[in-house]
Amino acid sequence: MGEMITAVYERGALRPLTPLKLREHQQVRIQVMTEDASEESEREQVINILVAAGLVQSKPKGPVPPDPVSEEERQRLAELLGSAPGKPLSEIVIEERGEW
Repeated sequence: MGEMITAVYERGALRPLTPLKLREHQQVRIQVMTEDASEESEREQVINILVAAGLVQSKPKGPVPPDPVSEEERQRLAELLGSAPGKPLSEIVIEERGEW
């Protein structure tokens, strides 16, 4: 079982700020993270570890360009949208605007 606690370092020892549910002389593992460590840097460290392990791919910097669409696919989509029933969107927008 693991739990995260807050402790203060005093005179060479860590003093928990809340009581711990431990037996006398029970061994524990401790990971020390100072309070001034930002959550963002911790998140970046985790992501870097996952990327290094090959479990996730790194997120590219900046906007991701859309996948290119072939000319045939573009033409097919244009025909599909052109044959949609009802009024064109431009007419609907003009009607909804009403009188200027």
